[in-house]
Amino acid sequence: MNYDIVVLGSGPGGYVAAIRASQLGLKAAIIEKESLGGICLNWGCIPTKALLKSASVYNDMKHADEYGLLSKDFSFDFGKVVSRSRSVADGMSNGVQFLMKKNKIDVYEGFGKLISSTKIEVKNDKETKTLEGKFIIIATGARARELPNLPLDGEKIIEYRKAMTLDKLPEEMVVVGSGAIGCEFSYFYQSMGTKVTLVEYLPNILPVEDEEVSKQLARSFKKSKMTVMTNSSVESVDTSGKKCKVTIKTKKGEEVVEADVVLSAVGIVANIEGIGLEEVGVATDSGKIIVDDFGQTNIPNIYAIGDVVAGPALAHVASHEGIVAVEKMAGKSPEPNDKSNIPSCTYTVPEVASVGMTEKAAKEAGHEIKVGKFPFSASGKASAANHKEGFVKLIFDAKYGELLGGHLIGYNVTEMIADLVSIRKLETTGEEIIKTIHPHPTMSEAIMEAAAEAYDECIHL
Repeated sequence: MNYDIVVLGSGPGGYVAAIRASQLGLKAAIIEKESLGGICLNWGCIPTKALLKSASVYNDMKHADEYGLLSKDFSFDFGKVVSRSRSVADGMSNGVQFLMKKNKIDVYEGFGKLISSTKIEVKNDKETKTLEGKFIIIATGARARELPNLPLDGEKIIEYRKAMTLDKLPEEMVVVGSGAIGCEFSYFYQSMGTKVTLVEYLPNILPVEDEEVSKQLARSFKKSKMTVMTNSSVESVDTSGKKCKVTIKTKKGEEVVEADVVLSAVGIVANIEGIGLEEVGVATDSGKIIVDDFGQTNIPNIYAIGDVVAGPALAHVASHEGIVAVEKMAGKSPEPNDKSNIPSCTYTVPEVASVGMTEKAAKEAGHEIKVGKFPFSASGKASAANHKEGFVKLIFDAKYGELLGGHLIGYNVTEMIADLVSIRKLETTGEEIIKTIHPHPTMSEAIMEAAAEAYDECIHL
């Protein structure tokens, strides 16, 4: 049980790192206490998108007449919506099992704990084993954060796992926190018929996004009859009765909202307790493992990736960090992790996607900027699809033409953001985007139009 690399955790950081190690000729093992694929495949990215797809199809059915289609007496089976989501997750987890076998990666089930800089003890109900690796990667992910005034009971005050597997559709729900998780569940339940109240402490929902995007999503949510409360905080929840009584503090004072369920979506906490970091001497700060730009900790042969280190808690970030870490261990010369060019996606309807600086951040950084904005209401493809909400907003450095940031809200924009990530990576200028022929009719040509608008060359506005 000696390996070149032992990976603790099989999420999108851990299993990708193990596969890359195998590709480079390194003998790799992976340790997982629950299900291969980690939170992302089993309880996060993948099953939530299955739920959201069901909500999107149901919404389209509601508006079938707008497409010239007649659809009457349609409904849904909430249990089947949930079971489909679980079957999609199971299929993806089985896919990771296949990849482990294909790449000859040994998988150990159980809880792993560092007992030295090169050894990990793995315990399960049946046995205890010790694995030794020249290098170790910590990829143990994160869990839902629990606030003192929102103690999770799994019944009336729940976190995202329970929100994915409720037995029946709630009549009323309060969602606390409007990051990607909070917004996605708010959209899903509101679309399926739940009366949702979304509460955000900061002035805008999706507070890390560009302000114009956040305000557009709030308008879309309110149009669907969702209650959106910003500059507000949940002070307490009384769960003693049949309904939860949620006391919410606003600028106008306190009000009480009744709900069947309160979903706490107030962030995550890294899973770094009890895995031997203190005993071995791995340095941490503010609940995160300290690493350099290649994922290396203060102990040279131990690396950490994903949600356990500082930075955006995103699956694609963990995967990239895993590849960089393994290539560094293998003696390659990978580029260091670049935290300035990470795409962010929120899979509501309309979708939200962004990369780089917001307009406010660009100004605060001292850039003289050009801003171009193209609404999907002027897009032929968006009109044909009956999805005219939203826009593309691009922020350029006025002097050099560098794309500082891209912010999209609209139909299927999460499939468009990779173009902007590539544009930033390749240091493409605004003028070059304008002169690049984009296909028509597509949603993606709005990127060219937004760039042209920034340089006063837009044709269709």
